[in-house]
Amino acid sequence: MRMVVVGLLGSALLACGTQARHDKRTRAGDVTSGRVPHRVVVDFRDGTPAAVLAERGASWGVSLRFNSLVGPEDGVALIDGVEDVEGLLQAIRQSPDVEFAEPLLTYQAQDWTPNDPLYPKQWNLKLIGMPEAWEVSHGKGVIVAVLDTGVAYETKGPFVRVPDLQGVRFAPGYDFVHDSEHPNDDNGHGTHVAGTIAQATNNAEGVAGIAFEATLMPIKVLDATGAGNSADIADGIRWAVDHGARVLNLSLGGFGYSRVIENAVAYARRHGALVVAAAGNHGDGTVAYPAAYAGAVGVGAVGPDGTRTPYSAWGEQLDLLAPGGDKRQGEEGGILQATIAKGAPGQSVYASSQGTSMATPHVAGVAALLFAAGAKTPEQVERALYAGASGSGGWDAQRGHGLLDAAGALRALGATPPINWQPLAASAAILLLLLLSLNPRVRPGGVLNVLLDPRLLLPLLLSSVGFFVLRVIWQRWVGSPPALVDGLSLPLPDWERIVFGRGRLAHPLFYSALLPLLLAVPAIAWKGFRPVAAGIALGFAGFLAYAAWTRAPGLSWLPFHVLALPWLVANAAACALLARALLAKREKA
Repeated sequence: MRMVVVGLLGSALLACGTQARHDKRTRAGDVTSGRVPHRVVVDFRDGTPAAVLAERGASWGVSLRFNSLVGPEDGVALIDGVEDVEGLLQAIRQSPDVEFAEPLLTYQAQDWTPNDPLYPKQWNLKLIGMPEAWEVSHGKGVIVAVLDTGVAYETKGPFVRVPDLQGVRFAPGYDFVHDSEHPNDDNGHGTHVAGTIAQATNNAEGVAGIAFEATLMPIKVLDATGAGNSADIADGIRWAVDHGARVLNLSLGGFGYSRVIENAVAYARRHGALVVAAAGNHGDGTVAYPAAYAGAVGVGAVGPDGTRTPYSAWGEQLDLLAPGGDKRQGEEGGILQATIAKGAPGQSVYASSQGTSMATPHVAGVAALLFAAGAKTPEQVERALYAGASGSGGWDAQRGHGLLDAAGALRALGATPPINWQPLAASAAILLLLLLSLNPRVRPGGVLNVLLDPRLLLPLLLSSVGFFVLRVIWQRWVGSPPALVDGLSLPLPDWERIVFGRGRLAHPLFYSALLPLLLAVPAIAWKGFRPVAAGIALGFAGFLAYAAWTRAPGLSWLPFHVLALPWLVANAAACALLARALLAKREKA
């Protein structure tokens, strides 16, 4: 039985995933993609003299040099011109003077950067803080309706799906202009707008979109000339809401008040959907309809410098500013997106455009991020948009609540980066397998009692994924959390950062069975504490096993392939055995 349990345990750990909490490969694919060709970094023991570097370099047949002026203190050295990197690393890692060695890697600021080749030209996404916002939300699961000239979403007849929309999720839409179930774009305006909201992103093609995991719903209410009527627009709003849209983008407007459209906007609001509309391109103090209706978010435009453009309307109904482009600075001053050539729906192009029509989808896309991050109502989304906006000390008719800030809005909502649950999954797998190994000694119903015992489950949670709830509560009710709260939000093994600071290597005593063993001592005499000690031991077991499986992180004084990997495996096993002993003792008691 024990051999079976050990085999199952190994399989369960292998199935738990391929990333550790410290592994950054989720951001940039395989870690090898960041390697600097033919270069190796070697971390000698602190204080290693230059003479030792020269001696080791001669024995390895390479030229070693300290990386910087602090090299004689921290031991970090570089090797250039290496042809066989892996072969050299195998030789270097056997040296007792070396803590670790690895290929030299490149890094960027800690934000998520898509690989779309034209993304560097999208100044608009950087202006609203998208790199930071993408760390928290991609808009997954939120339906955004684009009420416009249609979208180039399918290849049918003379129409063709824009290549950079391949892979984008589309919900069924409707063409109210031609009373058809195929709302294809015959103008280009709607496709451009839809791309800003949810363009296919990180697909190594074209440009990026804001909420690229959202679902687009094309609703055609404008004809090939870009004109439409109030009846079609009102029907389009209600149809989109009735078919699940949470955000409605209306990059359109006019000066005629329409009761039927106003009622449709109110209908959307009552049913939990947010309407975002363009303020207008006439440049005076009158906001166009439907942006001027109560319940709609009216959006004006800024250029690359973050100031309101001369064409952008302003006034009492203006709510936010967002990037709309200013081509007085050339084509690069516009908003770049994939669309179709005007008058040629089968021809895909990348076009630079400007207007409050281009500003509006920025707000709609961020609204989708907010809904996906946990906002439940349009009121919550509005509050987060306005509270997170930058550059305004309050509302005014010229700037509304300020310039859209996607990252600021998510912070205002209290959204946090997703928790890495894999160490918890590993811990849970170990727990189940250990309980199987205890049968039949566990009393009838005892397995369920163990699983539901909060004295075990809470410590298991805290030691594998941390007190993350502290950070969530602090961000929601107070603001940006201080360093102490950040530290306490970490899993227990990572509390070493509180003691030793955020160094480049973890302390091996924290990544060990030491703390679970210390907590097990009082549990010998105090049976009520046994589930707590067992839960912490299980959490450590899962965390350490998962770190070993994904080959992260590095440990101080322990070269990874030589000592750190066995250290993690051995301590994970020790924690699992300790948890088993505590669980068995608990049942006997």
